[in-house]
Amino acid sequence: MPKLGPSAGPVASPRAGRGRRVSTSLAEINVVPLVDVMLVLLIIFMVTAPMLQRGLDVKLPVSTRATQIPTTVQRVEISIPADFGQRQLLYINKDQVPARAFQERVRQQMEGRSTKEVFLRGDGGVTYQQLMQVIDMLKAAGVQNVGMVARMPGER
Repeated sequence: MPKLGPSAGPVASPRAGRGRRVSTSLAEINVVPLVDVMLVLLIIFMVTAPMLQRGLDVKLPVSTRATQIPTTVQRVEISIPADFGQRQLLYINKDQVPARAFQERVRQQMEGRSTKEVFLRGDGGVTYQQLMQVIDMLKAAGVQNVGMVARMPGER
């Protein structure tokens, strides 16, 4: 076995001939992969968060006098799709509801609320008769105020 270092003299200890021992702790956590994973998750959440705010895609009519709805109010949005006449389906926020169960579901949503108001998002292709049918169901469910959501002229 080759010697690793010079001896300290004639009365050297048996360990003197060995080199210095370098000990590394295996209990340390390598944080670089952890930071990489966290940054990827952050980017994913930043990309998907705006998509969670959207409701049903309806082609809203344009209004030049529309006002912005305050974002601090937790609101109930009713969406009427363009094919409401054939499918008889409505949307409460993002939940699809058949027209026959719509009135009861709205009544349940209004229980315990101090302001019994909803915002109606109707597709531009919805007829006036279909709109009145939905408003009648809302009034029968106990809704006091119905707001109509429209697009501003420059908005997409």
